[in-house]
Amino acid sequence: MVNIYKTEDRSIHEEERIQDGSWIHMVHPTRAEGIRIAGELEVDVDDIMAALDEEESSRIELEQGYTLILVDIPAVEVRHEKRVYTTIPLGIILTQNVIITICTEDTPILHPFIKGRIREFSTKKKLRFVYQILFRVAALYQANLRVLDKKRMAIEERIDGNTENVDLIDLHELESTLVYFATSLRANGVVLDRLTRYKRLEQYPEDQELLDDVIVENKQAIEMTTIYRDIINSTRELLSAIIDSRLNNVMKYLTSITIVMAIPTIISGLYGMNVNSGGMPFANSVQGFGIVCIITLITCIIALWLLRKQRML
Repeated sequence: MVNIYKTEDRSIHEEERIQDGSWIHMVHPTRAEGIRIAGELEVDVDDIMAALDEEESSRIELEQGYTLILVDIPAVEVRHEKRVYTTIPLGIILTQNVIITICTEDTPILHPFIKGRIREFSTKKKLRFVYQILFRVAALYQANLRVLDKKRMAIEERIDGNTENVDLIDLHELESTLVYFATSLRANGVVLDRLTRYKRLEQYPEDQELLDDVIVENKQAIEMTTIYRDIINSTRELLSAIIDSRLNNVMKYLTSITIVMAIPTIISGLYGMNVNSGGMPFANSVQGFGIVCIITLITCIIALWLLRKQRML
């Protein structure tokens, strides 16, 4: 899908053809659409389609007549019937007269620009537009990180209650997501560092200040990722220790029951042996069976008391 937008008098309008100062918004474009746009703007079609490859890393390339910027942005996908976070590439191509954005999904990062909700947004000020996009990328990372931390807190609240093995799996998913986020944010940081030395396009005085804000937000997102990873790792270790402790308690309980149940088994086994009854206590007594049962019961009670004293029960 290809849409063309242009701002006039601080409002954005959709256009039918490409003009100077236009923004070409491409969402999962086909190869034919990529070839058409590349032909009109004299851009390499492979650079346009690069953002559709999930394995592409963040980078900035200065080509003849245009500049390619690739950054990783957060996205949501369904995995094992659960909504999880991942990262996908967002391509930005700056030519002399227009700006192109390419992504495999209709990312919410660009929605406010289309709806005209961004202050001082102009498709003609291409480099500022890039900084505004990158600022929203960093802000979306931070928002998603807060959501991930809330999921971690929900799991943590269940530690004293119905903790299950699935909680360990969920924590592992959260930790894996943070690894992806950390890798993408650091790669985006390299792109931002290169943009500080970028002089090809005209910069307005406030552009540098906006770029500084983007760098600060990206660093803050990296710090949040590191902190949340450490917290999730600690939570996972705590949860694992609690599950192991509960398993140990169950094993102690079962062992104690086995010990107590072994007492009547041993006594009945001895009395069931084929030996002379004259040598077995109470064997010739009318009340012998009852006496043996009482002795067995008393022995079991003593064993239970000793086990409880040793905190085995």
